[in-house]
Amino acid sequence: MRRMGVKVTELECEEVVLVLPDKRVVIREPRVMVIEAQGEKIYQITGKEIEEPLEKPVEGAEVTEEDVKLVAEQAGVSLEEARRALEEAGGDLAQAIILLQARKR
Repeated sequence: MRRMGVKVTELECEEVVLVLPDKRVVIREPRVMVIEAQGEKIYQITGKEIEEPLEKPVEGAEVTEEDVKLVAEQAGVSLEEARRALEEAGGDLAQAIILLQARKR
């Protein structure tokens, strides 16, 4: 494989989380292989899969301007996008940032 310019390495991970539009897939005790070829990286993940529904937005969750600015800065998005993500995440800053980062990919 190396002669063909393909490099394979294993990452040590405790957990892999995939955030989908309607659910979250958590892979526990994953084995993650990174395959690099022609300037691209391919991640191969195996492990114990658990599906979790995304939490419904909390009605009336308070979203402060400070929170909006923090999420926008951390996720590299506009204030409006950050506000919408915070509302979707029920005011949870970490969840809003993860949601925005997943959408960028």
